[in-house]
Amino acid sequence: MQWPTQPRLSETREPETPYVPESPSPPPRRLIGELLGTSDQMCEVRALIDRVADTDVTVLIRGESGTGKELVARGVHDASPRRDRTFVKVNCAALPSELLESELFGFERGAFTGAIQHKPGKFEFANHGTMFLDEISEMSAPLQSKLLQVLQDGEFARLGGRQDVRVDVRVVAATNRDLEGAVADGQFREDLYFRLNVVCITLPPLRQRRDEIRPLTQYFLARYSEHYNKPPLALATDTLRLFAEYDWPGNVRELENLVKRMVILGTDTAIRRDVADAIAGRAQRTGPIPALQGSAQPAVAPPAAAPVPAPAPAAPAPLCGSLKDIGRTAAREAERELIYRTLQQTRWNRREAAEILGISYKALLYKIKEAELDKAS
Repeated sequence: MQWPTQPRLSETREPETPYVPESPSPPPRRLIGELLGTSDQMCEVRALIDRVADTDVTVLIRGESGTGKELVARGVHDASPRRDRTFVKVNCAALPSELLESELFGFERGAFTGAIQHKPGKFEFANHGTMFLDEISEMSAPLQSKLLQVLQDGEFARLGGRQDVRVDVRVVAATNRDLEGAVADGQFREDLYFRLNVVCITLPPLRQRRDEIRPLTQYFLARYSEHYNKPPLALATDTLRLFAEYDWPGNVRELENLVKRMVILGTDTAIRRDVADAIAGRAQRTGPIPALQGSAQPAVAPPAAAPVPAPAPAAPAPLCGSLKDIGRTAAREAERELIYRTLQQTRWNRREAAEILGISYKALLYKIKEAELDKAS
């Protein structure tokens, strides 16, 4: 049997009208204003969201893991004219480069082994909506080039495709890394950096806005008590005081997870003990918390047992090294110290530590091995 001949595609053919699949029902919107808090810093963040929301400019959101970068991205989308369109989130660190390309841009039938049918990419799902690219710094160099083309021309080609697909997508990106350093090291394209950094929104860590810890705690208590159908939990005064003194390396995400644990367990005793131990361990290694220096009474009494020594610092980098080498060494030492403190806080529960740090369990195991960290160190 002879199949009908398909028409040949002309090189001058107009770009294909994008496929717009049926959007899934959006998740319930969270109370952006309440979760971001009421400090001067967060009021500035909300004001900046309001100023840029009704435009199509690219937004770069920066901040430590757990500070609420996705909430800001959703806030930009919800306040924009695209609010009734699709909001698509893609974590650039969650997939290998090859899979990420097919996830973002789709592929044609026969583009690679296993590609048995045409599949649209996330950019086509987000057409006329918003694309949120989380952990943008983890994107590989070839994908950075393709993303730059989308930002410049609004066009891209699917894997195995012979024509361009045109889309109208607003891009919001987020990172917890130093992009300027990545550009200097050649790990991130400078032209893409300037394309993404049209408007930059920087989220401060929770330790820099301690006045928001109490209202955030109360919000999460009410939310998860209703969610899990548990009676409202009254926190002890000491628990709230310790929360205000703790440094929160995992930021709002860590606070949310601790409150969730308290609601499920029905008591704050274990959480209060863990936070007190973490504060005491930090004070033994680095001295009193600056906000508490000069107070008449210490926040937490030192334990009777001998303190667990911090891991021995690695030899400092020679002063004759390049600035890049010195910067990389300092970054490794800071990462090592943060991982160690988080492991101490979680009593070496690696899965909980990985969740607080915002990385995968396997990535944490690799970093522990690389930094030569263990309980005996």
